[in-house]
Amino acid sequence: MKPRDLDLTGYTRLPGFINAHDHLEFNLFPALGRGGYRNATEWARDIYRPDAAPVREHLRVPKPVRLWWGALKNLLSGVTTVCHHNPYEAEVFGPEFPVRVVRRVAWAHSQAFDPRPDEAIRKAPRTWPFVVHCAEGVDAAAGREVAGLDEAGALDSRTAIVHGVALRRASIELLRLRGASLVWCPTSNLSMFGRTVPRSVFAAGVPVALATDSALSAPVDLLDEMAVARRYVPAARVREMVTSVPARILRLSPRVLERDWIAMRGESEVALVVVNGRIKLISPELAAQLPKSERRRFERLHVECRPPVLVAAPVARLRRAAEKHLGSDLRLAGKQVLA
Repeated sequence: MKPRDLDLTGYTRLPGFINAHDHLEFNLFPALGRGGYRNATEWARDIYRPDAAPVREHLRVPKPVRLWWGALKNLLSGVTTVCHHNPYEAEVFGPEFPVRVVRRVAWAHSQAFDPRPDEAIRKAPRTWPFVVHCAEGVDAAAGREVAGLDEAGALDSRTAIVHGVALRRASIELLRLRGASLVWCPTSNLSMFGRTVPRSVFAAGVPVALATDSALSAPVDLLDEMAVARRYVPAARVREMVTSVPARILRLSPRVLERDWIAMRGESEVALVVVNGRIKLISPELAAQLPKSERRRFERLHVECRPPVLVAAPVARLRRAAEKHLGSDLRLAGKQVLA
């Protein structure tokens, strides 16, 4: 049975959502840090304790397992495509992986951890976007980072800076002049710094996509993040920030994306997720329309604050692999995994 043959009376069909920034392998982690940081480097140095709990136990969970859980976090919120800000794991991100992971993207972590971010953009094909953490903080050092990227030759129409908390009039104008974009992660910003990007950026002509970051700083999924974003911009614009805008920023093929779509009931109930023409998530109610033989490929997943769903993923195996190191109180982006 093809997804388009399902009776979706009472549901709203939408394009699949795009999460423009996530670190997929860190979504079983709890949020770490005390808040009130001046910049992201200060936060990173504070939380990175690989030999101490809880980081030690989470790092013992095999990385492919953590990547799958990160994908499931996204799938539950209607995400069909994720820009993963770490190396592309070709052996993991295959056709059975729950979401599409952007492959054709150049990236650098940040100027603090990659002193030559220009090398990444220079070596990549000119058709690829370039994504980098930038202006992630509230101090003078964070405020200088946009100009630093420009001086290094790493700020142009391919560049998408992630976070931008320290943006001010001059740096916003520089982004606009260079044709660069912003990936906005408000929950992460608020938890680390107590504030997010200046509202003036939304009227400046700079393309803005919305993203979650990972649970390390933001124990949320994209539906949660969209609710936060609606406190700053109208709902229609928030919808664009997770569909058409990130598609342009990440230079995604419309021909590929047209095979990705979702069905929702209201603002927070995702009942169907289709990736590349294949059902990856379906509600029990809609699954009743499928032949029994097709229903066998799904496993039940129920996460706190979200309705139970069926997903095309080895949930039982993934849960056993994670619980071996983390115990039975498993949390995905801050939400308890109930079943």
